[in-house]
Formats: sequence, structure tokens, C-alpha cells
Amino acid sequence: MIANATAALELVSALVSAIELTPGVAVHAVDRAGRVTYWNERCAQLYGVAAEEALGQPLISLVSHPGHDAEFAAETEGIWDSGTAPLTRDWPVCLRDGTVRWASTTTFPLIRNGRVEQIFRMEIDITGRKSSERHLMLAGQVFDNCRDAILITGTDYRIIAVNRAFTAITGFSPLDVVGREAPRYDGQAQDEAIYAQIREHVRADGHWSGELLAQRKNGQVFPLEAAVTALRDPEGQLTGYMSILTDITERKRLEQETRHLAEHDFLTGLPNRVLFQDRLQQALATARRKRSQVAVLFLDLDHFKSVNDNHGHDIGDALLREVAGRLVHCVRSVDTVSRQGGDEFVIMLADIGGAEHAAHVAATIMHAVTGIAEAGGTPVAPSASIGISLFPTDGADLDTLFKHADVAMYHAKQSGRNGYCFFSPEMNAHVNERIELQNALRNALARGEFELEFQPEVEIATGQTTTVEALLRWRHPARGLLLPAQFLQVAEESGLMRPIGEWVLRRACAQGQQWRLSGFPVTVAVNLSPGQFLSPAFLASVDAALDSSGLPPHLLDLEVTEAVLMKDSETAIGTIDALRGRGVHVTIDDFGTGYSSLGTLQRMAMSKVKIDRSFVHDIGRDGATVIPAIIALAHSLNLRVVAEGVESAGQLSYLRQHGCDEFQGRLADALVAQGTGWAAMVQ
Repeated sequence: MIANATAALELVSALVSAIELTPGVAVHAVDRAGRVTYWNERCAQLYGVAAEEALGQPLISLVSHPGHDAEFAAETEGIWDSGTAPLTRDWPVCLRDGTVRWASTTTFPLIRNGRVEQIFRMEIDITGRKSSERHLMLAGQVFDNCRDAILITGTDYRIIAVNRAFTAITGFSPLDVVGREAPRYDGQAQDEAIYAQIREHVRADGHWSGELLAQRKNGQVFPLEAAVTALRDPEGQLTGYMSILTDITERKRLEQETRHLAEHDFLTGLPNRVLFQDRLQQALATARRKRSQVAVLFLDLDHFKSVNDNHGHDIGDALLREVAGRLVHCVRSVDTVSRQGGDEFVIMLADIGGAEHAAHVAATIMHAVTGIAEAGGTPVAPSASIGISLFPTDGADLDTLFKHADVAMYHAKQSGRNGYCFFSPEMNAHVNERIELQNALRNALARGEFELEFQPEVEIATGQTTTVEALLRWRHPARGLLLPAQFLQVAEESGLMRPIGEWVLRRACAQGQQWRLSGFPVTVAVNLSPGQFLSPAFLASVDAALDSSGLPPHLLDLEVTEAVLMKDSETAIGTIDALRGRGVHVTIDDFGTGYSSLGTLQRMAMSKVKIDRSFVHDIGRDGATVIPAIIALAHSLNLRVVAEGVESAGQLSYLRQHGCDEFQGRLADALVAQGTGWAAMVQ
């Protein structure tokens, strides 16, 4: 036994001596009490503890194994008990300064008399290797878990590896592509010349990025964003290439959707002004080269506003969509139909032979529009006015062609609507006149050029004047006295109706007060424009006119057309109630020309209705049959009835026979002028 023990000690001594000659190997030994019995210089370097300090100290006071202390202790206990040690293990070791390093540990027990007396451990610092392994593992995780496809090739462009995202995006597995030359695995969705350019760029600059088309395994071509980088070893030698591929199908779809929204009308889906102008510019450039013609058709729906007013904007929108669909079917694929806004459409006819082609398309469009019988389930009867300008005859650039087509469209409306008109230079004179009128109108109020005339409303039963209606006139400095029909439309389009309307209201109230103080207390009637009546400031303007003039509210009668009342009936009801609360009367003007709801009329605290002059004009014809119905309806609602535009004794007799209350027009003017009171008052 002693001989065997001596031999064992000699073997250990020889082994330790041999290890000491091996650089970089740290050796330490502990006894059964866990105290250090051996600690070489490399061990001192590894753990930062000198041999003289370590010897005799418990190992656990010098070395810890973060996260593995319990496992290390259990393994050590097992060696003491069994006398056998596991194969080499890698352990993390924590130094006194808190630094964690890795050691590859080989353990062997020293057994004497069948009992383990010491445990020797040889350790090699493998921190660098572990760091490399960790980086490799992390790189592998990144490679496999990256959402973008990654493709690694050698210098010969043959694929070495692909990640899982590559398979998910393209459908190709590693078995499908490894060893094959990139990008030929995909059937080459791009030309070979493009790939050659990319390779040349990467060889020169080390990197290339851009967008490409690729092909999935199922044959589907899709867009991707690619970044190709040259891979080099520490000596700078090229070792291969890495491509990172991002599927941008969804991004391209969103870009296309955004571009479509930016270039198309949201309601009809037609090209908008921006896209239309771009296409027209291209068509003009082509026409200049080919010496061909281009036509611009400016279309505006007739009386579209009344559709919105009478049926609501939903029906108006439905009509616009129906018109848009029909316009598209009236032109060729090379032409463009666009919606400019509101009820305005512009059509570009590219590369046409002459004006006859444009005329034929315009006639086809008019027939298509008038063929619309309903919109949104509501009966409609639309028509359109079309203006046409031709390149190069009517203009050499986009703006001029637009302007001249618009001028021609306006001329078509002035000519009776539901027709088309080619531009002619003479039309510009009319447009210039309209602009001059608009500019003069802006200054008319400040210059005091407006004045009022008053027309009586006479009670049929008594012949007495009950009301006088204020009629606006414009004393134009150059053109003389202008009637409303000559300038009100321009005023409305120029946004001047509200200030003009407020002037009329103030002036009429002031005149009515003068008459009252002179002994002629008569009700003054004032017509209201749609914008004036529906304005949030309207009631305040009425109060101001009454307060400044002193006119009693019951001597003011405000006339509103039926269409305006139906446009926003709830607002109208609230405004009428507020006016009646002040004592002001309200009359429905041009009654019978709109689409009033009986239920809505019953809720409106009106005083009178006025029969439109068009019905009075039809007295003696079949159209006059509507008058008795209007009178009966109004009387059932306790409303007085005034007939407008009465010019003959026969018309007056008819109205008297059917119970009309009052009349107005040339006949009333003549009868009143024969009397003394009203004529003297006016004088």
C-alpha cells in the first residue's frame, strides 16, 4: 500500500511538472477541507491571486462560478465520494474585481489508500473562444430570425446559405438553391445586364442597394429592396457576398394607393386636375411632334345646384358618379376624363383628326348625360353644357386651352344650355365684359350706385295696396340703369350678394319708416338671397336694420324662395320662427317651382306664398290648372296668396275667380298709379 501511495504521489508530481512546462495552463489543488494546497503562477495570473495568498485558503473564497456555484459544489462532492471526475468542463469564473472569464477545466482526483485526498484541476482560459462562440451563435440567431431574406454566396456567386426568411419570402428552400448561382435560382425576373451592372458596382465600391424584381417559386414576380455587400477576410481578401432582400410588395401597394388618391377624384375615381394636366401636357408634346390636334372639352351640368338643393347631396353625388361612368364610355382609352370639382368635368381627346371628331364626342356625351333617368333611386333629368377648344387653333398651351374651353362652355349656357359650343375669339369680348362688370360691381356699393324701386302688391278684394316690394337697380356709370337679371348672377358668383342684400334690407327699412312717419304705413317686402338667409349673421343684420331705421317689425316682410327653404329646412324653420318671434313676416317666393314637403310647410310660420309668374303667364293654357291647387293648398295652411307677373284684366279675373288674395305686376302698377295716395307717396 505504501509503495502504491508513493507511486501515486510520484505520478502526480511528474504530471504537475509536465503541466508546468505547458504554457497557459493554470493548476490548483484542494484538500478534503476545500483548502488550496497547490496554486501555480498561471493560476495566480488567471484569478489575480498570488500563490502565497491562496495557499491554505478555502477555494470558494478565491473563486466563484456565477450561476454555477451549486453545480460546481455538487460536482466536487461527487468526486470526493466516487473518486471519478467528469470529462473536461467549461466553467465561468468570477475574479475578485468582478470580471467574469471562462475556463476549460480538467479534473483528476489524488487517491491514497482508496480514498480521495486531493483534487487537482487544470484550467485553460477560453474567454476569447467563448466570446467568438457567443458572437457566432448571435450571428446565427440574427441570420435565422431576421425578417428580411439573407443570401450568402461565394466569390463565384454560388449560394452558400440562405435564412428562413428567404424561404418564407421566395418559397425556395435551401435544398432548392444552395450550390446554384444567384440569381438564376429565381428564373431571372430582371435582365442579366442588370445583374452584371450590380456585380460590377459591388466589386468597385463594396456595396450596392436598390430595387429589383424577383420571382417566387410559384412563378409570381414581386418587388424587393436589395442590399448587396462584399465580404472580406481580415487581410482584405474577397471571400463572398451577402445580399439582404426585403419584400416591398405591401409598400409598393400603399405607394400606388397613395399615388392614386393624390391623382384621382375621391368621389368618382376619375383623374383629378393634377393628373389631367400632366396627361394633357404629354398629349400636347406628342401633338407638336406629330402635327396633330388635341381637343379639350369643358363640361358643366345644367342646374346641378337644384339637384343638391331639392334632393340632397347624396343624390347629387350619385348623379356625379353616374355621369362620370357614362363619360368614360364615350371616349377612347387614349383620351382622359377628369373631374375638376363640383359638377365640372374636363375631357381631353388626344391625337384627333379635326373638329368633327370633337363635335361627335360632344354630341355622344350629351346624349349619354340626358339618358340618365335616375340617381340613387331618385328620378332626375340632367343635361350638360360643353365648351370645346382645339390645339393648336385655340391655344398652344394648357392654360389657354383650359380658359378658352371654359369660355365656350359659359357661352353654351348663355345660349340656352344642353348644348356644346366651340370657342371663337369673339367670345373673349363677352368674357372681358363680364370681368369688367364684376370689377365695377365690387365698387358699386362704395360709390352709392345702387338704388331701389318699389312695386305694389294689391289686395284683389279691396284694391288697396298692402305691401310694396323693394326691387334693386344699379345705376351703372357707363351703361345706365341695370336690372337685377343683368348683374345678380355675377354678384352671386363673386360673393357680393350678402353685402348687397344687407344694403337693400337697411335701405328698404329706412324708406318704409319714412313713409310711415309721412302717414303711409305700408309693409315693405325685401327679397333675400340664399347666402344671406342661411348666414349665421342674418338675424343680427335684420335686428340692425330695424333698430337703425326705427321701422316696426310688423311692417317688414322678408321673401325667401321655395328652393332656399327646402335646401336646409331645419335651419329655415328655426330662422323663420325667430323672425316671427320678432314680429317680422315671411313669404315664400316663386311658390310651385320647387319640391316643398307639405309636412315641412306646416312647420313653417309663413305669412304668404307667391305664385310664380310662369304659372300666371299660362293662364288660358293647360298649365294654369296648377294655380287653383296652389291657392287651395296655401289657404289650407292659413296663408295668403299673391300672384306675381299679372299683366291683364283676364288674368286678374281668373285669379279673383279662384280666390287669390293679392296680385302684383304691371297691371297692379297701372291701377295704383291711377290713384292719388300711392302715386303721391312715390313722388
